[in-house]
Amino acid sequence: MLADIVDYLACPVCRDGLRLTDGSLRCGQGHGFDVARQGYVSLLTGSQAPGTADSPAMVAARADFLAAGHYAPLADALAKAVQDHCPPAATGAGGADGEHRGPVVVDAGAGTGYYGAAVLDALPEATGLAFDISKHAVKRAARAHPRMGAFVADVWRPLPIGDAVADVVMDVFAPRNGPEFARILRPGGRLVVVTPAKEHLSPLVEELDLLSVDEAKEHRVAESLRGFGEVDTRAVRFEMPLSRADVAKVVKMGPSAWHKDSDTLHHQIQKFPEWTPAVASFRLFIFESPAESRPSS
Repeated sequence: MLADIVDYLACPVCRDGLRLTDGSLRCGQGHGFDVARQGYVSLLTGSQAPGTADSPAMVAARADFLAAGHYAPLADALAKAVQDHCPPAATGAGGADGEHRGPVVVDAGAGTGYYGAAVLDALPEATGLAFDISKHAVKRAARAHPRMGAFVADVWRPLPIGDAVADVVMDVFAPRNGPEFARILRPGGRLVVVTPAKEHLSPLVEELDLLSVDEAKEHRVAESLRGFGEVDTRAVRFEMPLSRADVAKVVKMGPSAWHKDSDTLHHQIQKFPEWTPAVASFRLFIFESPAESRPSS
C-alpha cells in the first residue's frame, strides 16, 4: 500500500519528501502525483515512458506464466537468499520517532511484483517498494502483496526514493543503476541481483532462434556495480516441462518478444510435441553496499 511506503519516497522533481493526501502524493514544493484507482502512482516525469517498457501483452504473458508456478523454485531461492543476507540490524530498526520498523525491500524493475511478494512472505515484518517503467506491470504489482507499494519509475533516472532507506534492493532480470542503488541502500545493506545463465531456456533458444545470454554477462554485472562487494553467488537450475502454450508465454514475456514475429512463433511452436522439457538456469549474486556512498545532489 502506498500509505506504508510514502515515508521512503522522494519527489522526482525536487527531491523533497512526499505525503499522501486526497488521492495524490504531494511534496512541500507543491508538486503533485495522482494515485490511480488500481492503487499505484506514477513518479515518472516527462511526456512518455521509454519504448522499452513492457507492453500489456508482455505483462499478461508473464503474469500467466509465473502464476502457473514455472519459476517458483527461483522465487524460493531468492527469498532464501534475502533471508540469509538481510542485515540483522534492519529487523526491528526504528525511525526517528522510535517506531518499530522491519526491513525495507526495494524491488527494482519489479514487473508484476511476483518475486517481491515471495520475499515479503519470507520476511513477515518487511515493507516492499516495487517500481517498474511499465505502468501495465505496476498495476499488477500494486496488488501483489498487502505490504507492497508500487509506483512507476525509470531505473536509469534518479530514483524517487530517499537516501539510505533500503535494507535490501532486488534486481531480477532488470537494468542495474549502481550509483542509485548505492544511494538508497543503508550502510551494510544488500543488493541481490538475478540474471539468466548461459543455458537458460535450452533447447528453446536454439530451436526458436531466441535471444541468448552472452558470454560477458557476469562481467557486465560486475562492471555496472563498481564499489559493491560481492559476498555470495548461487546457481539456480531446474527443469520444467512446458506445454505449447507455456512456450509461447515464456517467449512473449521476455526480450525476444521485441524481435520475434508472432505468426512465425506460432507456426514454429505448433511443430513442438505436446510437452517440451526446458532448462531454467540463473545466477544469483549478493552484494554489500559500498563502504562509502554519497547521496546524489
